[in-house]
Amino acid sequence: MPSIAYYRNYGKTFKKPRRPFEKERLDAELKIVGEFGLRNKRELWRVQMVLSKLRARARDLLTLEEKDPKRLFEGEALLRRMYRYGFLDESQNKLDYVLALTPQDVLERRLQTLVFKLGLAKSIHHARVLIRQRHIRVGKQIVNIPSFMVRVDSQKHIDFALNSPFGGGRPGRVKRKSLASKGGADGGEDEE
Repeated sequence: MPSIAYYRNYGKTFKKPRRPFEKERLDAELKIVGEFGLRNKRELWRVQMVLSKLRARARDLLTLEEKDPKRLFEGEALLRRMYRYGFLDESQNKLDYVLALTPQDVLERRLQTLVFKLGLAKSIHHARVLIRQRHIRVGKQIVNIPSFMVRVDSQKHIDFALNSPFGGGRPGRVKRKSLASKGGADGGEDEE
């Protein structure tokens, strides 16, 4: 009997640009991809899609009356989410500010960008490598997703993992090898 994949995501996570070869857009995208150390344009398009959904939600709520209970309740919830993830600060308390968000505002909150900004990595690309190689934790949890959105209250808990060579763990393979060769010319080394 053939195996069937039941658990499949049918929602698209990104949207391709309508005009694929617009020079200005291509240059702007490349600049952002380089600045934030993204793997490809798709990572940027994914952020743009998230933003467009947020903006559509805000636009939808702005069409309602000022005192409409739905607008008050859902508007507050949307703004609270924006504050929690650091896209907006507490002083920006209107839905109009959600419409003014740019992809850069969202990309600033990625784990990769914050690891670099906090000085844990030498470059934005080094930050991505450290995260993928499980050297970075947020709180007590090791996170190996560079696009992980860091909440404002979690930002101060970004650090090297406890078992990472950078965080005081066991030294890496090359370091152990060099220590063994220094310590004893042919010290009993069990690894190749």
